[in-house]
Amino acid sequence: MCDIQANTIDPLLRRLLEQTFEAIVDAGINPMTLRKQNIATILGLTFVESQKELLYRDLQVNGVNLINSCKASIANFISYWLDLKGPSNVVDSACSSSLYAIAVAFNYILSGRCEEAIVAAGNLCLNLTMNVQFFRLGVLSSTNYCRPFDVNANGYTRSESISVLYLQKAKNAKRIYALCKHIKLNSDGFKQEGITYPSECMQTQLLTDFYTECGILPTNVEYVEAHGTGTKAGDPAELSALSNVFCKNRKNPLLIGSIKSNLGHTEAASGMNQIVKAIIAMETGFIPPTINFTSPRQEIESLRNGTIRVVTESTRLTNGYIGINSFGFGGANSHLLLKWNPKRKITNGLPNDDLPRLVTISGRTEESVQSFLKDIANYQLDVEYIRLLHDIYAYNIDGHPWRGYIVLNKMQQCLIKEIQAYRNDQKSIWFIFSGVGSQWFELGQHLLKFSIFARSMEICDNVLKQYNISVTSITTMIDEKMDKSPLNALICIVAIQ
Repeated sequence: MCDIQANTIDPLLRRLLEQTFEAIVDAGINPMTLRKQNIATILGLTFVESQKELLYRDLQVNGVNLINSCKASIANFISYWLDLKGPSNVVDSACSSSLYAIAVAFNYILSGRCEEAIVAAGNLCLNLTMNVQFFRLGVLSSTNYCRPFDVNANGYTRSESISVLYLQKAKNAKRIYALCKHIKLNSDGFKQEGITYPSECMQTQLLTDFYTECGILPTNVEYVEAHGTGTKAGDPAELSALSNVFCKNRKNPLLIGSIKSNLGHTEAASGMNQIVKAIIAMETGFIPPTINFTSPRQEIESLRNGTIRVVTESTRLTNGYIGINSFGFGGANSHLLLKWNPKRKITNGLPNDDLPRLVTISGRTEESVQSFLKDIANYQLDVEYIRLLHDIYAYNIDGHPWRGYIVLNKMQQCLIKEIQAYRNDQKSIWFIFSGVGSQWFELGQHLLKFSIFARSMEICDNVLKQYNISVTSITTMIDEKMDKSPLNALICIVAIQ
């Protein structure tokens, strides 16, 4: 990226680029391996609040302000930076933009239009005029507290969020936080009350069609992360729709909550926050509480009769199904069903051997590499995590001039650690044949601890058995003549082949 572009780039895009890199690496993928791949980039976004400054005040002679503050460019910049060849566009359905973006990516992958997808959403509050406009609309809380479903609810507070998901087919994923079972969208259409009023009828229709299509009974869904903005028009309509679909023939109350009570409303990015909360519940086994709820609103019958219950304290999640509601103020409705990943770690990721583990990483600064290596050494050795790191740093990453490595044993004791700067110089290849080392007694036994070496020896053994000669007999024979060196026996076996 040239200096002119860097100086005029939208702050939202800066943060999205950072979070995209983190999401890719968190998935166990080296970003350089994505180049030229058919991967979609779908961004959920409504307002770019820096446009006023970039387009109408801070003018550049070459017009890069236009590119750097355009909504379409924010998605396209991510595709450009990673050299991705799949569809790249912005989805805007107001507050439901996150789930609408996920729906587009989900359908792209299922239809075969692309292999994987980067789904991102963001909201930064940079312009006070926007706050004034939302306040005049009558949706902001005058007390600065968001109280979803509460008798004292009077709107929400605006807040900020930058979130990125890396969406893959489960069979290809190295790390799975949750499984997306189904996602569906619909629209309210015309409403006598006006475009900003929610429709209980269409929300009910969406949920009814959703669970008919995916073949999962609504009674199997234990918890719903509601849209729950704390507005007078929104909460009653949403909970009525939930009651219509989820509370028929239900033995236990439907558990609900709203992340907006904790973080405020991040508008286009709010669906991502809901997903993060659901993942926290799945990872920990406990649903985080909704705060600022004291007593239910009188017009919400399902809360008063107990068929729906707001989670106000940490509550155990038992069956792993979580539904997520997200609605746009123009009538764009969406619902997503997540299921926790049924795979569980074997012995918490501990290795079943005594082999030391080599971990190599890279970074932009020496301090970042040092911090990362220290973090790895401070936690219990996890072979699955180490394998992810091997995959991520198997190739050079642009902009990472510092490299480091660490060797850890099973007790997580640091054996070797070194960090140094890397210069992209072409180096000649050296082949070293050492005469020293073949006298290392039991070297062959140490090498047999490595599965790839053991498999190679097994292949050698199978070949030699054709001649009625075994690895053991050759080893014994050579040990008698060559100072008991298993390595010489192995060299001899290779020569025989």
